[in-house]
Amino acid sequence: MSGFRFFRRTPKLIQEHPRVCTALLLTGISGGSLLAFTEHKAYAHSNEGDSKKKKVVVLGTGWAGTSFLKNLNHPSYEIHVVSPRNYFAFTPLLPSVTVGTVEARSVVEPIRNITKNKPFDTQFREAECLRIDAENKKVLCRSSQDTNLGGEEHFEVDYDYLIIALGARSNTFNTPGVEENCHFLKEVEDAQRIRRTVVDCFERASIPSISDEERKRLLHFVIVGGGPTGVEFAAELHDFVTDDLASLYPLLKDHVQITLLEAADHILNMFDKRITTFAEQKFRRDGINLKTGSMVTKVTDKAITTKERATGEIKSTEYGMIVWSTGIGTRPVITNFMKEIGQGNRRALATDEWLRVEGHENVYAMGDCATINQRSVMADITEIFSKADKNKTGKLTVNDFKDVIKDIFERYPQVEIHMKRQQLKGFNALLQNSQTSSKKEVIDIEVFKNALSEVDTQMKNLPATAQVAAQQGVYLAKCFNNMEECEKNPEGPLRFRGTGNHRFHPFRYRHLGQFAPLGGEQTAAQLPGDWVSIGYSSQWLWYSVYASKQMSWRTRMLVVSDWGRRFIFGRDSSRI
Repeated sequence: MSGFRFFRRTPKLIQEHPRVCTALLLTGISGGSLLAFTEHKAYAHSNEGDSKKKKVVVLGTGWAGTSFLKNLNHPSYEIHVVSPRNYFAFTPLLPSVTVGTVEARSVVEPIRNITKNKPFDTQFREAECLRIDAENKKVLCRSSQDTNLGGEEHFEVDYDYLIIALGARSNTFNTPGVEENCHFLKEVEDAQRIRRTVVDCFERASIPSISDEERKRLLHFVIVGGGPTGVEFAAELHDFVTDDLASLYPLLKDHVQITLLEAADHILNMFDKRITTFAEQKFRRDGINLKTGSMVTKVTDKAITTKERATGEIKSTEYGMIVWSTGIGTRPVITNFMKEIGQGNRRALATDEWLRVEGHENVYAMGDCATINQRSVMADITEIFSKADKNKTGKLTVNDFKDVIKDIFERYPQVEIHMKRQQLKGFNALLQNSQTSSKKEVIDIEVFKNALSEVDTQMKNLPATAQVAAQQGVYLAKCFNNMEECEKNPEGPLRFRGTGNHRFHPFRYRHLGQFAPLGGEQTAAQLPGDWVSIGYSSQWLWYSVYASKQMSWRTRMLVVSDWGRRFIFGRDSSRI
C-alpha cells in the first residue's frame, strides 16, 4: 500500500524536490523513506506557518470574553482561553433561575460550542488565573477540577496578546459575617444554591415540631441591595411565593416575609425617578418590606444587624436566608496585577480608549475588571486649539471651529454626551453661536477654554453592566480582525496626537436602554431618548429583547420554552 502511494505521488514529489529525490534514489533509499522525508518537510513547513500565528490568551468567559470570541473571525491567531467555568452564562436571567422561572441549563452555552466552527485554532483550559506576569508575557494558572480527580495542577501560558476579562466579585465592604452567612448572585451555581435554600426553608418550616418563632425566622427572606439584581430577585421571589408555594404550603403562606434593604434613600437609583417611584409603590402594595437608608453592619448565622442612617438606630433582625447584592469588587488576581504595574490605588484596571492596559501595549482589559481612563479635555486644550488654528493667529474663525468640533467629539466623547444632555451650557452656547455667526467672526482661546472647562467636572466612568462588557468584546474583536491590515499605524483616528491617520477608532459605548422587572408580569423600561415605559407591555418587550440576546439558537429556544412551561404549569418547587 505504501509503495502504491509512493508511485502515485512520485511525479509530484520529484517535481517539488528534484535534487533531493535524485540523491536519495542514487543512494538506494526506499520509496517509503522518500515519502516519509517529503511528508516531514511538509509538516515542518506547516509548523513554520503556524508559528507565525499570534498567540492570544483570553482570561474569562463572561460577557466581554465570550463576545470577543464570538466575533473574532481572523485565521491568523492561535486562541487560548483560560476560565474556571467552561461555559458562558446569561447573567441577566440569574434571578429567574433562583426560583425556577428559567432552568440553569437554559442560560448557559459551552465555550467549545461557540468556538468550534471558527477559522482559528482554539484551546480551552478550565483553570483559574493566579498571576499575570506582563514583563515575561506569561500567565500562571491552576486547574479548577476537584482534587479527587488528581490534585491541583499548576501551569503557565505564554502570550503575544493578553485579554483580561475576569469580571468582578461581589463587594462585601468588609462587613463582618457576610462571606460566611450570605448568598451572592454572580454565578449560575449561586442561583442554584439560592433555589435549594428557599425550598429548604419551606420544608424545614413545615415540620410540626418547629415553633412559630422559628418558623417565622425561617421564612424571613432578606435581600441586601436595591440595585437591578436585588430588585429583580425580590420580585421573582415574591411571585414564586404567591403564585406557586402558597398553594403548596398553605399553612405557611402567612408567615412569609420578604425584606429589601438599601443604604441609599431610594432603590434603582440609576433609573429615572418615575421608575424608582413606581417600583417602591408596587413593592409596598405587594407586601415587600422596603427599608431605605438602612446600612448593614453585621451578619450572623441567624440575625442581621442594621443601622438607620437618618436616626442612627441599630436594629437586629432574624432571618432564614440572606442574598447580598450591593455592587462589585476587584478580584485578588487583578488587585495584585495592578500593584505590579503601578495602579495599586485604583478600583479597577485603567485602560486607554482602545482598551489597552496603560503602559502595556499587548495587554487588553475589558468588562467589570477594567475602566477606561478618559483623557481630560483641559489637559489637551492648548494642543486642540493650536491644531484648529491653522493660520496661527491665536484665534479661531467659525470655519476653523466647525472643522475641529467633529474631532473633539471623537476624541473626547464626554463632550458630545453632556452637550446632548444640555449640561454644558457654555459649550452649547459656543456651538450655537458658531452656527449663526458670520464666517469672519473669531473665537478667542480663553472663550474656548471656558466653554470646555465644564466637561471634565461632568466626566464619569462607564457602568459595570453586561451591556458595556458585550460591546467592548465586539469592539476588540473588530480591532483584532483588522489588525494585520493596519499594522503600520499605532493607534486611534484623531489628529490631536501626532499626524496622519491611525489604526482604530476608540471604543464608544452606545447605551441601548435598561430593564427592571418588578414582578406580576410588569417591567419598567428606560430606553434611549429618555423614553420610559412601565407595565405589562414592557414585560413583553423584556421577553423579546432577552430572548434575542441569547448566545445561540439552542439557548434561545430553551429560554422561550421555559417561559411557556411556567405559564402553563407554574414553577417547579423541587429541590434539584
